[in-house]
Amino acid sequence: MDTRSSASAELTTEEKASLTSGENFWETKALDRVGVPSIYLTDGPHGVRKQTGGGDHLGIGDSVPATCFPPAVALGSTWDSDLLEAVGRALGDEAKSEGVGVLLGPGINIKRSPLCGRNFEYLSEDPILSGRLGAALVDGLQGRGVGASLKHFAANNQETDRLRVSADIDARPLHEIYLRGFRHVVEHAAPWTVMCSYNRINGVYASENRWLLTDVLRGEWGFDGLVVSDWGAVSNRVAALSAGLDLEMPSTNGVTDAQIVAAVESGALAQSALDTAAERVLALVEKVRSNLDPSADYDRDAHHALARDVAARSVVLLKNDGILPLDPTANTTIAVIGEFARTPRYQGAGSSQIVPTRLDNALDEIRTLAVGPEITFAPGYSLDESDSATNTLVDEAVSLAASAEIAVVFLGLPAEDESEGFDREHLELPAAQTELLDAVLAANPRVVVVLSNGSVVRVSGWAGRVPAIMEGWLLGQAGGGAVADVLFGVVNPSGRLAETIPVRLEDTPAYLDFPGEAGHVRYGEGLFVGYRYYDSRDVAVSFPFGHGLSYTSFDYSAPAATRTAAGLEVALTVTNTGPRDGREVVQVYVGVPGSAVARPVRELKGFVNVDIAAGASESVRIPIPFEDLAYFDAALSRWVVEGGDYRVWVGASSRDLRGEVVVTVEGDAPLPVLTAESTIGEWLAHPVGSEILGEALAQTAGSGVFDDPSLLRMAASMPLNRVAAFPGSPIGAEQLDALVRRAERPPRVMTDHARGGRS
Repeated sequence: MDTRSSASAELTTEEKASLTSGENFWETKALDRVGVPSIYLTDGPHGVRKQTGGGDHLGIGDSVPATCFPPAVALGSTWDSDLLEAVGRALGDEAKSEGVGVLLGPGINIKRSPLCGRNFEYLSEDPILSGRLGAALVDGLQGRGVGASLKHFAANNQETDRLRVSADIDARPLHEIYLRGFRHVVEHAAPWTVMCSYNRINGVYASENRWLLTDVLRGEWGFDGLVVSDWGAVSNRVAALSAGLDLEMPSTNGVTDAQIVAAVESGALAQSALDTAAERVLALVEKVRSNLDPSADYDRDAHHALARDVAARSVVLLKNDGILPLDPTANTTIAVIGEFARTPRYQGAGSSQIVPTRLDNALDEIRTLAVGPEITFAPGYSLDESDSATNTLVDEAVSLAASAEIAVVFLGLPAEDESEGFDREHLELPAAQTELLDAVLAANPRVVVVLSNGSVVRVSGWAGRVPAIMEGWLLGQAGGGAVADVLFGVVNPSGRLAETIPVRLEDTPAYLDFPGEAGHVRYGEGLFVGYRYYDSRDVAVSFPFGHGLSYTSFDYSAPAATRTAAGLEVALTVTNTGPRDGREVVQVYVGVPGSAVARPVRELKGFVNVDIAAGASESVRIPIPFEDLAYFDAALSRWVVEGGDYRVWVGASSRDLRGEVVVTVEGDAPLPVLTAESTIGEWLAHPVGSEILGEALAQTAGSGVFDDPSLLRMAASMPLNRVAAFPGSPIGAEQLDALVRRAERPPRVMTDHARGGRS
């Protein structure tokens, strides 16, 4: 039975209104009279958080055990769409086993500032990477018959005042940075739902933003699913429904349902708007109902093993002076230091907090793999800040380090430093931990640091003195085993940074504009987010975007770039020149020297993971579609591929560039509209306008300013109507009107390849 078609025609206004808000915290309303069941939505995105008692959205209440996969901060570092699709499939299987119809995730908001308290739930500072990986998660999840909820739409880049703050963003960065990843997921993975964010965008709440929810999401991108609110994100339910928000969550105990009915009856809300929202809810209910499987189950051991594999692929080896990998058979002593080795921090706090099916710790896993070395342990610091035994803990750790061949020191952020609901205040590790590290280094310089953190921390105070650093992020329930696997070389590390590690907080692009004031945050850095800023300004960083080391080495051949009907294709050969099998993440960056618009010096446009045996070579081809080469023209309010010579780099990070090639792109030729307010320079730069203006000037006297290059340069910024108003101007008011009318007639020109796939 098609629940949607059989029920919608029979519903009263009250029943339709009731469908557009929740029955309780996690379920939609059922309409037993017409056979419409409720469906269950629950938090993700790296596990199934189905609560067992009363609902909450802050991770307070208990939930059923589920596999806690690595959070997005770690998943982003895999740069591996296939791996994330596998995680999505596993999440789908677990959700289905619990009767969950929609899992709330993935979160793909941009990491605008490393201080955002929820960065552990987001994938990257780059929209191309976030979009590709987000689409893979959605494909995997929905391939199992469970809906995704792409979030948080849009510009949810801080927790400070998150329910009210206005993210004030210019058109180009809004489209090119903050909406681009969402667009890719919508157009390529078709999520069943999109979740609107709490914040305002340029003064308008996301939940009430018709431009965002209807004009862009549906009109430009073709989204045909359901828009759901973040829990408690609706300020005005009637305005939200009119703007395109279909489902308000959680329940308001009928309060907003009554508001909708009253608005329809008074004519303040069109009946068609309510009908459309109700139809979308019914369509989602039918999708979920048709995919329910009461007998569904999953293999908990297999999912734990997958979580371990994914976690190991997420680890980024930041630095290695040859001390790693450790030899698991050597007759030596390894001192493991740091409470995080025994008591792992494996996920962030808030609505995504999962009760794991089991939990590994690194200390036990290291002892399991170390068949030769003697493993000693000292906590070094306490996770309880009230603990007064700091000196004793440090002394014990130093004693063990001094008597060991190697010290593996676990450092990281305490849970109270980063969470949903508030932003971080600094990038620092706890002072007790850095003081411990200094003391251990003084006793034994052969130190490996393993980090546990949901967003970057400052390493510039000590990184130069440490032989090896592993960025372990938050790795989920199997992270302890994954860390041991990488330390001992069972897994050759292949993780790459999805966010830049700056030298200091003051160097970050949004430093002066985060988190804003008086209800507004100005995105003053514009397009220059993350590596786009650091690389364009040539600012020193501790470790660049895309960086990550291996236990082997790779050589790149000179790249070739060819034009295709869909865009560009970059080809090269990668050779594993080291002693171990390994995986390389080949990255493609593109720049447009001499562009007519402001651009970063280079931007990520493609990437691929490739497994290569020791001594072997692999051919690599990376497509770059035209939609990813385009910039958003704010004046024309559309995407444009600029014609010209494009500089294409291949490399192992945004700063480890191994080869480059220049390719000529036939771009769009959109002719901007010329008006009386357009400047002399804009008229003369316009292929039609320059001809029209030139003809007019040729027929007049006193136009010497246009023949003198130095005078013309001064006059280029003057609007033509201001020139026409000057006494003795070669262009009068009537002539100006005629020029504008002529300039309006020529149609815009746009190449066929650029028209496809973009609005």
